[in-house]
Amino acid sequence: MENQTTVSYFLLLEFSKKRHLQLLHFLFFFVLYLATITTNIVIISAVVIDHRLHNPMYFFLMNLAVQDLGIVSVIVPKSMTNSLMDTRHISYFGCVTQYFLFIFFETSDFFLLTVMAYDRYVAICHPLHYEMVINWKYCTEIIIIMWVTCLLYGMLHTTGTFSISYCSNVVNQFFCDIPHLLKLSCSGINLLEVGILVASVFAGLGCFSFVVISYAVIFRAVLRIPSEKGRQKALSTCIPHLTVVCMLVFSGCIAYLKPSSNTPSYLDFGLTVLYALLPPLFNPIIYSMRNKNIKCVISELWRF
Repeated sequence: MENQTTVSYFLLLEFSKKRHLQLLHFLFFFVLYLATITTNIVIISAVVIDHRLHNPMYFFLMNLAVQDLGIVSVIVPKSMTNSLMDTRHISYFGCVTQYFLFIFFETSDFFLLTVMAYDRYVAICHPLHYEMVINWKYCTEIIIIMWVTCLLYGMLHTTGTFSISYCSNVVNQFFCDIPHLLKLSCSGINLLEVGILVASVFAGLGCFSFVVISYAVIFRAVLRIPSEKGRQKALSTCIPHLTVVCMLVFSGCIAYLKPSSNTPSYLDFGLTVLYALLPPLFNPIIYSMRNKNIKCVISELWRF
C-alpha cells in the first residue's frame, strides 16, 4: 500500500487461528465487559438516586463512571464481534471513530482524576472554604471545560494520526491503538502529530505532578489531625482516588513506554488489557470498598 488513500480497512489482532480459542477470547471479553458495565451503572444509579450522594465528590465519581463506560464500549464490542464472527476487519471510518473516542474518554478520565485530587485537597486542607470553592457552578464549569477540551484534543490527535501515509493495514492490537497505528507509517510522524505528542507528554506530566503535590500537602495535613478517627475518615476519601490514579498511570506507562512489536505479541495484548480494560472495571469497585456511603446505598439498592 503506497499511502493511506488505498486503505479502506484495517486488520486487527487475531487472538488465535483456532476456533475454540477465539470463542474463549469472546467469552473472556464478554464477562469482562458485562462486569465493567454492571459495576459502573451501579455507581451511576447510586449517585443519581440517593440524595446523600448529591455532592461534588460523588458528582465527579459519576462522571468518571460514565467515562469508564465509554472506554470499554468503544473497544470491547468490536473485538468480541470479530472473535465471534471469525474475522479481523474494521473499516477505515470505524478505526478513526474508535481511535477518536478512545482518546477522548481516556484523556477525560485522566483530566477528571486530576480535578478530583484538587477536590480532596480543598476538602481536607481548607474544609471551611470547601462549599464556597467547590460549588455546583464550579463543578458544572469544570466538567464542561473537560469535555470540550478533551473533544478538541481527540480531534487534533485523530487528524494528526490519520493524515500520515500507511505502508500496511495490519494493526497488531485488538483495537486501533496509538503506537500500533503510528508504527504503520511509511514517511514517519508528521509535525502536527509530533507537536500533539510533545504537548500530551507535558500535559500528562503536569497533571501527574499536580496530583503528587496535592497529596503531599494532603498527607501532611492529615498527620496534623488530632484524632485517629478524623485521620481515618480523611484517608478513606483519599486512598480510593490515589489507588485509581496510580493504577491508571503505572499501567499506562508499562503499556506505552514498552516498544511496540512488529509481530503479534501476547505480552502487548496483556499490557493493553491491563491499561485499557482493568481500570474501568476496578475503579467503581475500589471506590465502593473504601466508601461507607456508597456501600450503604448499594446495599439498599440490592435489597430493593
